[in-house]
Amino acid sequence: MNLQERINAFVKLGEFLSQFSNEVIQKKDNIEHNDVFFDGFKHQLKLAEEHNGWFTKENIAFALSGWANSLTQANLKIWLKPYNFETVNQKKVAIIMAGNIPLVGFHDFLAVLISGHHVLVKQSSNDKQLLPYLAKYLEYVEPGFKGCIEFTEEKLTHFDAVIATGSNNTARYFEFYFKGKPSIIRNNRNSVAVLTGNETPEDFKNLSEDIFRYYGLGCRNVSKIFVPKGYKFDSLFEGVYHWHPIMDKAKYANNYDYNKAVYLMSEFDMLENGFFMIKEDKSFASPIATLFYEYYDSTEALNKKLTEDADKIQCIVANGFTENEIAFGATQKPELWDYADSVDSVEFLLAI
Repeated sequence: MNLQERINAFVKLGEFLSQFSNEVIQKKDNIEHNDVFFDGFKHQLKLAEEHNGWFTKENIAFALSGWANSLTQANLKIWLKPYNFETVNQKKVAIIMAGNIPLVGFHDFLAVLISGHHVLVKQSSNDKQLLPYLAKYLEYVEPGFKGCIEFTEEKLTHFDAVIATGSNNTARYFEFYFKGKPSIIRNNRNSVAVLTGNETPEDFKNLSEDIFRYYGLGCRNVSKIFVPKGYKFDSLFEGVYHWHPIMDKAKYANNYDYNKAVYLMSEFDMLENGFFMIKEDKSFASPIATLFYEYYDSTEALNKKLTEDADKIQCIVANGFTENEIAFGATQKPELWDYADSVDSVEFLLAI
């Protein structure tokens, strides 16, 4: 396969996914191999939801919509234009995937295959229904991918490089275990938002998407906000209140009740509105249903702090605060070129 053939295959995959990215699944005409794969993927979606209570229909559809919108000729061409694929030395690249949100490891999967390498995937037990099925679809639309994609539940062997994502503890294990291989090792990161007190109701509505989408389980979810001294939280609570039906989801409600009980028994100061709590805390990673906050004295001091803690932060959501900030409401809509941990995985893959 040449690069254009690989691009064409992923474009067709995006068109296939577009059928499942709305509240109502709609079968479209002229989607290749729909007669073979459409009903089967509907079944895989059902299995994914049954297997993992955090993978609701809404969140799976949101993830699929993101990939359907990304996998277009235009987006793929923009993404890949800066790179030279002429001299790729084909290798087998292992990927160890997280399972916190649906298809969270898909970008690595895409990057390995689009670069011309073979991929060996070790999935999380929390997210193992969707990707193997999509890999089969890829092999149908582009037979050149046959033999290039392998899934395993065993110990990884016979590979040339690795991309591994896990917790801070597993990342230390990965660094030791894979020290003899070219690698990208990712650990825990969280996203933050910087508020000034001048935010509009629309800003808070958008920010709520950054906080609550995927129940806050993603590294791109805002888990902490920085606010100026004397900040009043009324507008924040008003702006996120439309998310209150989230309490209808048992897993979220159970976490809310548990964390609230812990805070009350520990006599921690916190504010809450019946489905969401905010607590002053210097940590970046907040529990489910909780948003941490911290006061800042000046934007200069805060910028210095965030620069020093850059290895703990995935995204900074703000309006006019820093050069690499992300707009309110955009954390869960990354472009193909928005690399996790700001590490260019395609550049890595072309160099191994």
